[in-house]
Amino acid sequence: MKINYAEMTGHLGSSAVRDILKVTQGKDIISLAGGLPGEDLFPVEAVRDAYNRALSGSASSLQYGLTEGYAPLREAVAARLTRQGIPVQAADLLLTTGSQQAIDLFCKVLLDPGDTVLIEAPTYLAALQVLGSYRADLQTVQTDEFGMLPDHLEEQLRLHRPKLLYTVPTFNNPSGASWSRERRERTVELCRRYNVLILEDNPYGEITFDETPGAYPPTMASIDRSSGEDSCVVYTGTFSKIVAPALRTGWITGPSELIQMIAKAKQAADLHSSAIDQRALHELLQGFDIDAHIRVISREYHSRMKRLSGELSGRGWEGASFSEPRGGMFLWLKLAPEINTTELLPLAVEQGVAFVPGAVFYAADPLTNAMRLNFTHTPPALVPLAVQRLETALGNYAEKSAKAMGTIV
Repeated sequence: MKINYAEMTGHLGSSAVRDILKVTQGKDIISLAGGLPGEDLFPVEAVRDAYNRALSGSASSLQYGLTEGYAPLREAVAARLTRQGIPVQAADLLLTTGSQQAIDLFCKVLLDPGDTVLIEAPTYLAALQVLGSYRADLQTVQTDEFGMLPDHLEEQLRLHRPKLLYTVPTFNNPSGASWSRERRERTVELCRRYNVLILEDNPYGEITFDETPGAYPPTMASIDRSSGEDSCVVYTGTFSKIVAPALRTGWITGPSELIQMIAKAKQAADLHSSAIDQRALHELLQGFDIDAHIRVISREYHSRMKRLSGELSGRGWEGASFSEPRGGMFLWLKLAPEINTTELLPLAVEQGVAFVPGAVFYAADPLTNAMRLNFTHTPPALVPLAVQRLETALGNYAEKSAKAMGTIV
């Protein structure tokens, strides 16, 4: 029979990253594409012990739970955020199935088709998918290495009267860039003035390569809450990058009224996220030094980033440039302007290496000569081979382009 899909399905896009993962699955391909943490650094024994403790009590650990999430874990997350400078009450915090669901539920309760959302460019691909599914009118704010340009932000706020602003200001996915304190403060100030909510997505902020106290600016949520005025920043994070993705536990916090509305939307979506995973996470936080673990993975990821950076620098590709990220999981590589990385990708896969073309991280006017490289998942010993394969693909791309030009002539 013919299936008559809803109009909104025409706005559902497939994830380029997931599509690449399908292509590379089970093949001899070194993937620098996925946003995957290093599996060798997962605290497997500690997680196993946490699940054992979660299951050792009554059978109620396998029962339905609260929509808002397991209360002791909400208390623990609220306390952790408060120590990080974001004063939060557990009542104003909702546990979600990863931070991806938090973004979706937030948009569900706020956006009507045609509502304007301000974004940076490039920005998180999955957020573009969510915003597109709700048929938002996406408007880009000009940025530099320090964040959104305040003058252009104010111009966009006046012109479009947006419903919200979405950003990943700390170790951005895909660029790895981090906003300055001044830009964060100015953005909060402007959005409050124009009555625009900010969704601060911070899945990578704790993976910092400089352990010096005060080396990084505070979160926008912290700046917002320290102002003494009504809050305009909604904050979301996840355990996926600092413990393990399979636990699928994230959180969102913001004004009480908004969190209660998001909880209603979550009831309609899935009743609640996995109760046993939340109980296990709570057990893990009681008996495991998660801050020490984060320092371990941060140091290792820093080492892996330097390995990739060194290999790329040593190649001397004409027109190539990048900045070393100060944290997170990604390096943003720009190639010569004439290279289209979307066209380069299949040639790279033929050579046994994968990346994410930069164009997919833009809502409009994409940068076609950039790529996102993940440095956290690939074993360091394979990085030189991965870069060598990429270099071979670039050579094949140049040869193919030259032949095409010869045909035209």
